[in-house]
Amino acid sequence: QTTASAISACLVGSEMCIRDRSEIVKFENIGNVTLLTLNDPDRLNALSLEMISELHRYVKMIINNELETRCLVITGAGRGFCAGANLIEGAGQSSFEDIDPGKALEEHYHPFLIDLKNLKIPLITAVNGVAAGAGCSLGIFGDIVYAAKTSYFYQAFKFIGLVADASSTFVIPRKIGMARALEFSLIGEKVAADKALDWGLINHVVEDDKLMSTVMDAATNLAEGPTVALGLMKQLYWDSFANTFEEQISAESKAQTIAGKTEDSKIGVMSFIQKQKAKFKGK
Repeated sequence: QTTASAISACLVGSEMCIRDRSEIVKFENIGNVTLLTLNDPDRLNALSLEMISELHRYVKMIINNELETRCLVITGAGRGFCAGANLIEGAGQSSFEDIDPGKALEEHYHPFLIDLKNLKIPLITAVNGVAAGAGCSLGIFGDIVYAAKTSYFYQAFKFIGLVADASSTFVIPRKIGMARALEFSLIGEKVAADKALDWGLINHVVEDDKLMSTVMDAATNLAEGPTVALGLMKQLYWDSFANTFEEQISAESKAQTIAGKTEDSKIGVMSFIQKQKAKFKGK
């Protein structure tokens, strides 16, 4: 069951697939995996405030358990993942002097990114084509990032006189170190998928025509796992950057107490003893 608007159902093989017929973000629920597709290919899926709002709506539905899902995948329609913020939208509404990009960040991007970070299920991003500016920030935000071989990552902010945003200055140095992060943003080099992999910015590079099948296989595998424990692990890793050593190992023990009381922990232990593959429930 879901409260998403304009939803239709179909069967894909033996899996139930639920689709949202809205335009700017495509929604599909395939088994235990939710797939969100940025859907403005004519603008290379540039992030409008409407698109951010729609993405956030689905994320909040997952947080509120209105969508039965155990893994989220975000990708882009057409030949690009996301070309960054939709500058045409902002310019069309007011004069350049009146535009306040900081306000848009605080009112729209930041609430979305905070909720996305706090998701208690795995997040995979599937980057096809360009991931620039805020689109780069979103593309590398996944717990696991897959990129098509011809895709590239681009910190384009300097070319329009702006600073890196949408969590870039937090996530990028933690992934690739301060030296490369500064070069990435200050020089503005387009970083190809293979180089991004070498840097540690992403996890996997796959052939373009195999991107989504590979990602959905990985997402299905994660969705079949002990997703309560996976969510707790995610939070531990995020919190580790602010915690002292003593605080972090204390957080581990508290999370382990929670995980140890789940149905999945009992299933996992019994399956290990019986030498059988565990069939986790996500509970």
